[in-house]
Amino acid sequence: MKFLRTPDSRFECLADYDFQPNYTLVDDTEGGELRIHHVDEGPTDADPVLMMHGEPSWSYLYRHMIAGFVQQGYRAVAPDLIGFGRSDKPTERSDYTYARHVAWMRDWLRQVDLRNITLFCQDWGGLIGLRLWAEMPDRFARVVVANTALPTGDQPMGEAFDSWRKFSQEVSVFPAGGILKGGTAKPLSDAAIAAYDAPYPDESYKAGARQFPMLVPASPDDPESDPNRRAWGVLRGLQTPVLTAFGADDKVMAGIDGVFQRLCPGAAGQPHVILPNAGHFLQEDVGPELVKLTCDFIKRTS
Repeated sequence: MKFLRTPDSRFECLADYDFQPNYTLVDDTEGGELRIHHVDEGPTDADPVLMMHGEPSWSYLYRHMIAGFVQQGYRAVAPDLIGFGRSDKPTERSDYTYARHVAWMRDWLRQVDLRNITLFCQDWGGLIGLRLWAEMPDRFARVVVANTALPTGDQPMGEAFDSWRKFSQEVSVFPAGGILKGGTAKPLSDAAIAAYDAPYPDESYKAGARQFPMLVPASPDDPESDPNRRAWGVLRGLQTPVLTAFGADDKVMAGIDGVFQRLCPGAAGQPHVILPNAGHFLQEDVGPELVKLTCDFIKRTS
């Protein structure tokens, strides 16, 4: 599999992102290997909070939450999905499939060997992270579901999603930083916008970002609809505590928090929240609040 690797120089002097890089090689499913980057801060013997990002962000999205969890004594782990951040970027859009994304992160998680995980997942971080939870439930202690879904294609994704998918395929220059700016309730600084653009020196690095919207199971016969149905079959039988935290200004994911509250047994009785003044990328808008509610959730369910 052919891939690009963003030069390290693109990640120098990013605002509030002075973390030591960590790398793991995973099977690319074609006989080669791809490199996954992750941030790993705090005591290595502490319980881990695994933060999984989505489209078209990277672990930079969690920079303030990483610092917050470390201050509270937790191990803060935030990987970059293949195609994003400091991870390798296959050059062909056909190289990216939902199944491969799950396989790559499954391989990574087994190698890093995290256990007693508190999963915080948003956007595609949920589509992938929730599948990992279903496949390896013994590794996960609790889950925070934030502005994400596990779609099967049996229900329409909605007009907002359809508009996003259309835009992502038709725009001539895919504006990663601009998309983050448009998905937050608070203004993003120019430095932050530049940091979200940093992984992509040019359009050739954006195959994964372009392809992600097309991989969401939006019809019942999508290749990953059945795997997601099977995952739901597992999740509906797990007692793992689940907390939903959705942004009030996120139009794409509005109402999906109720699905998790109804279908996940461990969501019963939890203080689920809709966060005001928070958009799709709520980590940028209400990062400290998310750290606090997650830490309170950990203490309450330990």
